[in-house]
Amino acid sequence: MPKVSGYTLGCKVSQYETEAIIESLLRLGYTRAGEDEPADVYVINTCTVTAESDRKSRQAVRRCIGRNPNAIIAVCGCYAQRAPEELASIDGVDLVFGTDGKMQIAEAVAALASGVSGAKIRVTSLEGRPFEPMSITSCSRTRAYVKIEDGCECRCSYCAISAARGPVRSKRPEDVISEVEALSRGGAPEIVLTGIETGSYGRDLDGDIDLGSLIAELDRRGECRSIRLGSLAPELCGESFVESIRGARALAPHFHLSMQSGSDRILGLMRRRYNRKMALENISRLRENIPGACFTTDLMVGFPGETEEDFMQTVSLVREARFLDAHVFAYSRRAGTVAADMKDQVPESVKRRRSAELIAVKNEVRDSVLDGIVSAGELDAVLESYSDGRYTAHSRQFAEISVAAEAGATGEWVRVRPLHHKDGVIYAELVLSNE
Repeated sequence: MPKVSGYTLGCKVSQYETEAIIESLLRLGYTRAGEDEPADVYVINTCTVTAESDRKSRQAVRRCIGRNPNAIIAVCGCYAQRAPEELASIDGVDLVFGTDGKMQIAEAVAALASGVSGAKIRVTSLEGRPFEPMSITSCSRTRAYVKIEDGCECRCSYCAISAARGPVRSKRPEDVISEVEALSRGGAPEIVLTGIETGSYGRDLDGDIDLGSLIAELDRRGECRSIRLGSLAPELCGESFVESIRGARALAPHFHLSMQSGSDRILGLMRRRYNRKMALENISRLRENIPGACFTTDLMVGFPGETEEDFMQTVSLVREARFLDAHVFAYSRRAGTVAADMKDQVPESVKRRRSAELIAVKNEVRDSVLDGIVSAGELDAVLESYSDGRYTAHSRQFAEISVAAEAGATGEWVRVRPLHHKDGVIYAELVLSNE
């Protein structure tokens, strides 16, 4: 049987979409290629969040072509939406889709395989488009991602994703519930609800539905043991959202807030919709209402015009918010964005220094947070990858754990007793199964 392989660059939403495309090809009779096995069809889901993402996307396409020059090469995703001609010009590329119409890829591939040719570029405008129905039936990871929303209307001055993903579109709640419950019954120990602007879920739907009420309904139905959330904008974690989720026992007490900066001046230049005070108040509100809540974040250094004072505001935010972890990255100039034309671009050497300093501070704060988690006692965790007699796992707060256990238990919930932590990992011993 013809074999198919998927390659994803970028976010969890794209990972989910690639799996949905692959499953649609499997339904047409294709089989999955092994990890080191050439495929007859390659689906490459691209990313355009940085210039480096564009480069890696092109590199991935050429790598797949090199593995089998006769394979059908279908490229899709954010970079394909923004620059379809660039990808179509690569010798060996057969199909270019954008961020919509991805569920048509299987039909287009099958047509090409049977000798029926068509347009190479099939990228359409995203204005007025509804949420594209797609779903998955299984997941090879311990966490199953479910895409509940697409599009972003923030239009931050540094970001190209709004143009690549279009306006906010939401999956119907009954479809979300059906998919989540089917995955849970199929053995997925955790479900992650994700989207491009996840917190805006339901904004485009009729009726009184939003992310908080969706979580509450999933919890009430009781099919899913653990629900996690994708990245949230800090302003969306206000009083009404917290009130909706405060009693949801299935909701993991971990929130990833995309902060970007601790400086109000820089947040304004970025066109973010919150300020430092609002974000810290919402973090405090979540801590007060969600027992054991922990927070992770994204932090950008070197945004145009960022001064040492601005940078130190970000450093102090990490200490005040007490993040469990933070992804620190340097501003990357993106053609076509407002920030690309701003004055006072920060030198690369300054970006590197600030990145190193901020990473050192966030590691110091992380260790302090882990001290508290270790001293608090036993934890529930899902066993993930196994190597040399130990499992990597994550607690419900999303603390990374290493625990000794016998092989063959991947995906099981267990109870562990923390012993100590080192380099961001809690070392623990197994107490008993938590089933």
